[in-house]
Amino acid sequence: MISGAKYGKSLILMIIVLFCATAWAGQWTVLGPDGGDVRSLSYDPQNPDHLFLGTNTGTIFSSNDGGRSWARFAHLGSGDDYVLDHIAIDPQNPKHMFVSAWSLDNQQAGDIFRSHDGGKNWEALPAMHGKSVRAMAIAASDHQVLAAGALDGVYRSTNGGDSWQKISGQTELKNIESIAIDPKNPNTVYAGTWHLAWKTDDGGANWKHINKGMIDDSDVFSIIVSSSNPSTVFASACSGIYKSETSGDLFSKIQGIPFSARRTRVLKQDPSSPNTVYAGTTEGLWKTMDNGKTWKRVSNPEVVVNDVLVDPRNSNRVLLATDRSGVLASEDGAATFTASNHGYTHHYVSTILADKKDPNSILIGVVNDREFGGVFTSKDGGQHWSQKSTGLGGRDVFALEQANSGMLVAGTNKGIFTLDAKGGEWHPSNTVINETVATKSVTKGKKKTQVATKTAVRSTLEAKINDLEVTPKLWLAATSAGLFTSTNDGKNWSGGPVMGKSDFVSVKADGNMIVAATRTNVMVSDNGGTTWKQGSLASFVTNIYAVTTTPDAILVAAREGGFRSADGGATWEHMLNGLPDKNINSISFDDSKKRLLATSTATGVIFESRNGGRSWHRGPDSGYPLRGVSVVRGRMVAATPFDGVVAQPDNEPQSAAIEAGSNE
Repeated sequence: MISGAKYGKSLILMIIVLFCATAWAGQWTVLGPDGGDVRSLSYDPQNPDHLFLGTNTGTIFSSNDGGRSWARFAHLGSGDDYVLDHIAIDPQNPKHMFVSAWSLDNQQAGDIFRSHDGGKNWEALPAMHGKSVRAMAIAASDHQVLAAGALDGVYRSTNGGDSWQKISGQTELKNIESIAIDPKNPNTVYAGTWHLAWKTDDGGANWKHINKGMIDDSDVFSIIVSSSNPSTVFASACSGIYKSETSGDLFSKIQGIPFSARRTRVLKQDPSSPNTVYAGTTEGLWKTMDNGKTWKRVSNPEVVVNDVLVDPRNSNRVLLATDRSGVLASEDGAATFTASNHGYTHHYVSTILADKKDPNSILIGVVNDREFGGVFTSKDGGQHWSQKSTGLGGRDVFALEQANSGMLVAGTNKGIFTLDAKGGEWHPSNTVINETVATKSVTKGKKKTQVATKTAVRSTLEAKINDLEVTPKLWLAATSAGLFTSTNDGKNWSGGPVMGKSDFVSVKADGNMIVAATRTNVMVSDNGGTTWKQGSLASFVTNIYAVTTTPDAILVAAREGGFRSADGGATWEHMLNGLPDKNINSISFDDSKKRLLATSTATGVIFESRNGGRSWHRGPDSGYPLRGVSVVRGRMVAATPFDGVVAQPDNEPQSAAIEAGSNE
């Protein structure tokens, strides 16, 4: 046995994690939009209306009304990289909860977390600390027995998680992806790996490969053992779904699910109807009502299903945890589904735009959500959102701007698109016309003269658009293929590499001055882009995120901190007076109050300067990691990497300086 008692107090204190449901109170308001990635779903066995939802950023959400509305519940781990694929609740005592986690940043790391008080407080179990736990289960017949599958093997606890023993002796038995415990015999454990499945009948003393009937290279994503007949075992793999009626001794491949939908991430049996089994795949949800003999797809094929929850009191109520579309709910046995994400937001917001024509309207760009992302708009200051992405073809949106005409301009992972002020569909704006000039000698009489010939070369801009700047006379695009400009509202563009650099991340214009940045260089033009000079930014800068301009300075947000130039890029100062010295990911100019606002990936605090960046002070703390901040109708509104749009409470002081009475 591996006992937690052998660990010193310092280690235990280091990995004890206390998180309360009330910890989120007082934070900024999450405006939405609702939806996003969901990894797992679970319910309180004694109150199935009390649900829990796991994310891939360490956050648990809860619902008290059967998944109709959600609220933040707890955050596990010290960062935002934990994938919470399994939430297990003790059926005898629902206050005992377990959550398995593995790290996206370091996929060899992870934890098992335990709560004794229904999730108010959590601890990371010392014996499992640092293990990348991909699967976990509680024995139905003995709630003290748990099994966990990690990348380095199978672990088992017989005392409710107090201590754990590694029970997978074989070196082959590793990279565990799925775990199941026989509902009537806690010593029988099934383990699915990245290469087939294993089984023990004696608590791990002996294991056998259960691969008869399976294609040899199968990754086993999910295993379930029938609650009514433990001899019936289902296993899903990259090569299809398999069924055994001999406790895993022999499997046969289930027919009826097409080859294209074979990546079945989860299998789930209906608790009150054992013949009904759901298969959540990368191409929708499938259902059998005859114990696997026949299958029917019952959802949109675009839906990627990560988990399935069937209400134990009502088989007609089915919830899905999905990629990108959040929680989908059915009230008719999976015949139809609707989104059930009120209060649940999990979107990567890249940019926020306040509509110039409507002070109540906000537009945002979203990445990583494909057909469920793109552009969202709110007409009531963020209370309600609608998708506005027709024509974008599932592209990610990294930049949004608006012309004086009201036309919207979007920079995507593949080109630029525009949307007329009253239009309903985005249209590509990617025609590039670059003129080349060739000279040749022409003899006229006895004289030779040089004649210049201009040739227009047409191409299509298909690069990633990292930033846009729209002015009344000039549109600019910082792209992975260079810097491009348009003088006719995007009808066509010209440009390319500048000074031999092509991968531009940011661009800003102030009159005739244009400032453009690559990852490591800043370039400045004081004549509208006709000629350029390279700014002498510090050589140790390795990753520039953004540039901005004020009437008297150029500012750079970078991994190495914030930088300021008051002489057009000739010299730079590292802004350290009140600003963190690293990980500054945005600096924006609030023209309404003539102040600079900066955000850092290391904190939810917004930093403010009212003297052009010469000194800074701490502003409000949002409580969320931020990508950038905008001011909409006098209220700070921020973009986050996975919590959608968050907004400053109406009663919060605009900055710490105002609260303290400073007049910097």
